[in-house]
Amino acid sequence: MPRCSFSYTKIKSITMESNFVDYVKIYCRSGKGGRGSMHLRHVKYNPNGGPDGGDGGKGGSIYLRGNHNYWTLLHLKYQRHVFAEHGGNGGKDKCHGTDGKDQYIDVPCGTVVYDAETGKYVCDVTYDGQTVMLLKGGRGGLGNFQFRSATNQAPRFAQPGEPMQEMTIILELKLLADVGLVGFPNAGKSTLLSSVSSARPKIANYPFTTLEPSLGIVGYHDNKSFVMADIPGIIEGASEGKGLGLRFLRHIERNSLLLFMVPGDTDDIKKEYEILLNELRNFNPDMLDKHRVLAVTKCDLLDDELIEMLRETLPDDLPVVFISSVTGKGISELKDLLWQELNSESNKLQAITSEDVIVHRDKDMTRFNQEMAAEGEDIEFIDEDDIEEIEDLDDFEYEDEE
Repeated sequence: MPRCSFSYTKIKSITMESNFVDYVKIYCRSGKGGRGSMHLRHVKYNPNGGPDGGDGGKGGSIYLRGNHNYWTLLHLKYQRHVFAEHGGNGGKDKCHGTDGKDQYIDVPCGTVVYDAETGKYVCDVTYDGQTVMLLKGGRGGLGNFQFRSATNQAPRFAQPGEPMQEMTIILELKLLADVGLVGFPNAGKSTLLSSVSSARPKIANYPFTTLEPSLGIVGYHDNKSFVMADIPGIIEGASEGKGLGLRFLRHIERNSLLLFMVPGDTDDIKKEYEILLNELRNFNPDMLDKHRVLAVTKCDLLDDELIEMLRETLPDDLPVVFISSVTGKGISELKDLLWQELNSESNKLQAITSEDVIVHRDKDMTRFNQEMAAEGEDIEFIDEDDIEEIEDLDDFEYEDEE
């Protein structure tokens, strides 16, 4: 048991040092609206010029913007705070205050945003160029020139600007791929990805070789292709946080097709498939609605007679193919099957309807501390003292205009 504990600690430390970052926490604050000016015009030969106070400028907003040039959240790992500019105050002679500059946070496609304090779903960025307003800047206050009337020709008051909005958010990346590989550790997922695409994930003869997801483009006939995603192996109890499954299971939530991979030398192939299916059911029941294909790997160790015997024991509710990534056996048949399933009418219809009725679940806060610890994040939120150290809040106090 101590040996297993040490190995998991080693895996955890290596994962934290990886360049693949799919989970960050950022404190965001929009800009405050500038206050309106209370000013009365006093010039030579016109001592009673009346009100001429200008309006305050609007505060800057914070937007999320999808960018296909990013595929991880590494560029945001050390950016703990995002502040938009405050709006400028109005001035005399009906001068309008300057508008605060908006802040744009570029994120990879497939990023989901949650409120770090409540775990509530906030928004989702799914395609390149999509812009979503995260926090709206405050509106600028009206100057006393806007409040003049026939009965009050010299108003001696102005409107303050709207306050800023602030939120601590969690950015969570879910990879966008056509086919997701699901299997136990050391089932041959990385070997398959390296044999059918140009991706070169780490391959070794021990469990948990893959510590981060990998994407590969699988070429097909007539210059056609589809994207395949390899995630770390799933063990029994992964939906409850065991192993690395809880952290990476979300990466296959957006996949159109799930490819279950079970080694051919397993004692009971059907039982392992049902364990994997049960873990997906416990993590997200909606994942069972996706199309599924079962691939029995490492078939170079099996003869034709044994393969025929195994076919009778396999589940009959999904397509089954026997493959060997080392010898190339069954790879062409697997590509044809995956392409056929991806382009089937039922799968296309499901993809269209899922985009319209997709429902994001709120984050389970009972697992929040565990996830943040796994990512190496501190779970303390920013308090008011920290904000005062970042920026002097005395600048926001209203002063009487001379």
